[in-house]
Amino acid sequence: MSETNSAAASEVAAPHRYTAALAAEIEARWQDFWDAEGTYEAPNPSGDLAARDEAEAALVGKPKKFIMDMFPYPSGAGLHVGHPLGYIATDVFARFQRMTGHNVLHTLGFDAFGLPAEQYAVQTGTHPRVSTEANIANMKAQLRALGLGHDKRRSFASIDPEYYKWTQWIFVQIFNSWYDADAKKARPIADLVAQFASGERPVPGTTRAWSELDAAERAEILGEYRLAYASDAPVNWCPGLGTVLANEEVTADGRSERGNFPVFKAKLRQWNMRITAYADRLLDDLDALDWPEAIKLQQRNWIGRSEGARVNFPVGADGQAITVFTTRQDTLFGATYMVLAPEHELVDKVLPAAWPQGTHELWTGGHATPADAVTAYRASAAAKSDVERQADAKEKTGVFTGVYATNPVSGEQVPVFIADYVLMGYGTGAIMAVPAHDSRDFAFARAFGLPMRCVVEPSDGRGTDTATWDDAFSSYEAKLINSANQEISLDGLDVTGGKARITGWLAMRGIGEGTVNFRLRDWLFSRQRYWGEPFPIVYDEDGVAHSLPESMLPLELPEVDDYSPRTFDPDDADTSPETPLSRNEDWVNVTLDLGDGPKKYRRETNTMPNWAGSCWYELRYLDPHNDERLVDPAVEQYWMGPREGQPTGGVDLYVGGAEHAVLHLLYARFWSKVLFDLGHISSAEPFHKLYNQGMIQAYVYRDSRGFPVPATEVEERDGAFFFEGEQVKRELGKMGKSLKNAVTPDEICDEYGADTLRLYEMAMGPLDVSRPWDTRAVVGQYRLLQRLWRLIVDESTGEVTVADVAEGDIDEVTLRALHKAIDGVRQDLDGMRFNTAIAKITELNNHLTKAAGPVPRSVAERLVLLIAPLAPHIAEELWRKLGHTDSVVHQDFPVADPAYVVDESVTCVVQIKGKVKARLEVSPAISDEELEKVALADDRVVAALDGAGIRKVIVRAPKLVNIVPA
Repeated sequence: MSETNSAAASEVAAPHRYTAALAAEIEARWQDFWDAEGTYEAPNPSGDLAARDEAEAALVGKPKKFIMDMFPYPSGAGLHVGHPLGYIATDVFARFQRMTGHNVLHTLGFDAFGLPAEQYAVQTGTHPRVSTEANIANMKAQLRALGLGHDKRRSFASIDPEYYKWTQWIFVQIFNSWYDADAKKARPIADLVAQFASGERPVPGTTRAWSELDAAERAEILGEYRLAYASDAPVNWCPGLGTVLANEEVTADGRSERGNFPVFKAKLRQWNMRITAYADRLLDDLDALDWPEAIKLQQRNWIGRSEGARVNFPVGADGQAITVFTTRQDTLFGATYMVLAPEHELVDKVLPAAWPQGTHELWTGGHATPADAVTAYRASAAAKSDVERQADAKEKTGVFTGVYATNPVSGEQVPVFIADYVLMGYGTGAIMAVPAHDSRDFAFARAFGLPMRCVVEPSDGRGTDTATWDDAFSSYEAKLINSANQEISLDGLDVTGGKARITGWLAMRGIGEGTVNFRLRDWLFSRQRYWGEPFPIVYDEDGVAHSLPESMLPLELPEVDDYSPRTFDPDDADTSPETPLSRNEDWVNVTLDLGDGPKKYRRETNTMPNWAGSCWYELRYLDPHNDERLVDPAVEQYWMGPREGQPTGGVDLYVGGAEHAVLHLLYARFWSKVLFDLGHISSAEPFHKLYNQGMIQAYVYRDSRGFPVPATEVEERDGAFFFEGEQVKRELGKMGKSLKNAVTPDEICDEYGADTLRLYEMAMGPLDVSRPWDTRAVVGQYRLLQRLWRLIVDESTGEVTVADVAEGDIDEVTLRALHKAIDGVRQDLDGMRFNTAIAKITELNNHLTKAAGPVPRSVAERLVLLIAPLAPHIAEELWRKLGHTDSVVHQDFPVADPAYVVDESVTCVVQIKGKVKARLEVSPAISDEELEKVALADDRVVAALDGAGIRKVIVRAPKLVNIVPA
C-alpha cells in the first residue's frame, strides 16, 4: 500500500484524529468565540463600578498586569515566523497571569508612519494611508490566526488622527515648557515669562526689561529655554533621501541606514528636543528599572556623563576666548596646541587674512590663506560621519587657523588648528591638546611637528624626554610634574589632588570652573517627509513660532500631488530640503485666530520623525477612546502608577528587540519624564521591566556569485547542498524575503495548526537566545498535541475517554508526576522559561500515555490547564469536551500539593577520605543527626572504616555525609 493510501486509510479508521484540518476548524471557531465574548477585554477602574457586571467588577478588584510588545511596523511583506516570537511569548505570559488571578491588559497597535510606506507611494502613486492600512489588515489577520489574546478595543495605529492629535498635543506641552535646573523638573514656559516680566530672573543677553522687548526678541530668548525648539545647527543632511537624519540613523561609514546614500554635515533650521536637560535623571533612574544590564550600560554610555572642568583660552585682542571641556584639567600645563571642530563658530570670527610669519608649510595644507585652508578642510570633513571622524585613523588630518591662543596657566601662545577628530556634538567643540598624555593628540602632534611637554611622570621607565616616546603615556596613578607657575604648583600631586587644586584656582581667577559634561546631544526632531505627524506649529509674519491650541488639533495631513521630498545628486552636499507639504500652498498659508484676532500664518512644513508616535503609545492603550484628555488619571494610576518594587511606575513587562536601546527607549523615557513633571501622569518611567527576546534565524543558501537562492528548493546530498544541480554554500543568518529563506506563519498553520507553531517557537530554546528555525522539527510539537488529544478523546468515536476517579484512588506515581509538573510548569511560566515548561508538560503527557487504563478526569483537566497558556485552542476544545461550559482563559491555574512534589526518598552519598563508600536512600526530611546515625551504622561504612576512629563527620542532609577518620 502506498504512503498516500495508508494515510487515507488511517483517516477513515480514525475520523476524530487531531489533524491540521481539525486544528484549523477548532482554532477558527475559538477565535470567533473569544471575539464575540470579549474574552480578553480588561476593564479599567474608572466609571460606574455599580453598573459593571459581576465578572468585570471581580477583575478590577484583582492585582493588575500590563504586558506590552514593542510597537510593530506593518510591513507590506507580512510576517515571517521570526516576527511572532515575542508576540507569542507575551501572549503565553499574559494568559498565565490571567489564570493566576490578575487583571491583564495586553493589546497591540501599529507604528504606521515612516519611510517605507512613503517610498512605496513615491514608486506607485498609492497614498501611504491606503497601502499602510492594507498592510495593517493583513498583519491583523496573521496575528489573529495565532490565537493572540489581545484586547482589541484598545488597538489603534499611530496614523489615526484620533491618536496623533495627542502626539501633537504632547509636542505642544513640550514646546510650552522649560527645564528649571533649580527645581530639577520641567515647568510651563509661562512661569519663566512671569519671572522675566517681574524681574525675578534677569533677561539674558540684554540690559533692557522684558516689557521693552518685541515679540521676536522675546521668542528668541525663550527658544534658548524651551524643551522643543528650532535652531540652525549642524545636522546630518542626506541629499539622496531629501531629508536630515538623526545620528543613530547614520552608519559607521557615513551613509544612510536606509538607501545607503552619502550623509553630509550641513547647517539647517530644524526642530530639536532638549533631551540633554534630563541627562542626569535619565542616568539616575536606570537604577530603579528591571532591565537587562547590557541595555542599561548602552544607555549610560550613550548619555556619557563625565566630570571635569571648563577652561577659557584667550584668543585675539577683543576679549574672545576658546572654551574647552576637559576631564584632565590636571594636565593643563602640558597643553601645547588647541583643536577646534571644523564647524566651530569661532573659526570664522578669528581667522586672519594671511598666515602669520614663519608658519610651517605643513600646517597650511598648501593653501594661500587661512580662509582657503579652512574652507577646503571643512568640505572634506563634511563627507565623514561622526563615527568615522572619531575612529583611530592612522593618518591624522587638520589645518592651522593662523590663530594663537594663550594657555591660561603657562601664558604660552599655542597654535589653534581645526581637525575632524573633534566634534561639535561633544563638549564645547574645542579641545586643549596634551600630546604627551593622549594618544590621538600624540599622533596629531607627531604629524604636524608640534611640541610635547611631559607633565605626568611616567611609571614605565621611559623617562621624560618625549622625543624618545613611541606613544603617549596615560595614567591616573602617576604623580604630576612640570606643572607650576608663580601662583600655583601641582607638582607631586596625584590626579585627584591635581584636579581639585587647579579647578579651585581656575574658578578663583574667573577663567574656568568645575562642571559635568554629557555625550548625549539634543534630539533632532524634524524630517523633510510627507508621511509623518504634522507639527502643530505656525509662524506669524515676523517668523515667530506659535503652537496651535487643543481645539485646532488634530492638524491632519493634507493631500499632496507628489509624496516625495525633493532629492538631489547624492554627492552634492550644497543643497537644501524641499518638503512635500511645502508644495500645498492652500494648506501652508492660513488665516487663524489664536486668541488675538484673525491673522495670517504659515504652517511648519517638516513632519515629526517616525519615533514620535512610539514615545507615548503605552498611555493610549490605557484609555484609547478618550477624546477629552491624554489619559484618565485614575486609569493611568491603576495600570502604570508607582507601587512597591516599582518606584517610578511603568509597564509591568515590555518585550522587544535589543536594537532599540538608545533610540525608542531613550526617547520614550524623556517624554514620560516631561509629562510626569507637568502633572499629566504619575509614572516617571514608561517601562519598568524590559525583556529582550532573541532572534529566530534561518539558513541562507548562496550560489557561486554570493546571491541567495530559494531555501525551499535546496537539496541536501551527503552533507552538501545543491540548487538546480549547482552546489551552494549554507550559512546561518537572518530570516527575510531578500534572503529567500522566509517561512510564513500561514504555511506552518496550514500544515500543522497555530497551536503547534506556538509550541514550537516557545520550545526552541530560552526566549532571550537566538535560535535557528528548522521546519522539519515542528512535527515534534504536533505529535505532542496529537498524544494529548488521544489521551482524552477516542479517535474513532470522538467520545471522551477519561475515568471518573476520586483523587484518593489515583495511584501515587501518577499524583507525583502530576504535582511535580504543576510545580515546575508554574515556576517556568512565571519566569518566562517556556521551553522547559513544555518539556515538563511533555514528560507528564508521556507518563499518562504509558499508564494503564483511562486517565483520571481530574488529572486530564489539570493537564489541559497546564498547556492552556501555550496552546489555547486545543485547551479550550478539550476543556469543553470535559464538560465545562466556561472558557479556560480565566480558570485558576493548578496549584501543586507540596506533599507530592517532594521526593519519597533521595540518594545520600557517604564519603570516607573523599571517596564514595556507600549510597543510602533516605527521606528528604531527615535531620543531620539522624542521617549521621544511619550512615555510621551502614555495613559498607563500618567495613570501610575497619575499626579506625572518627575525627570528624560532616553532614549535609539529605544528600551528603563526609567522614574523616582519626
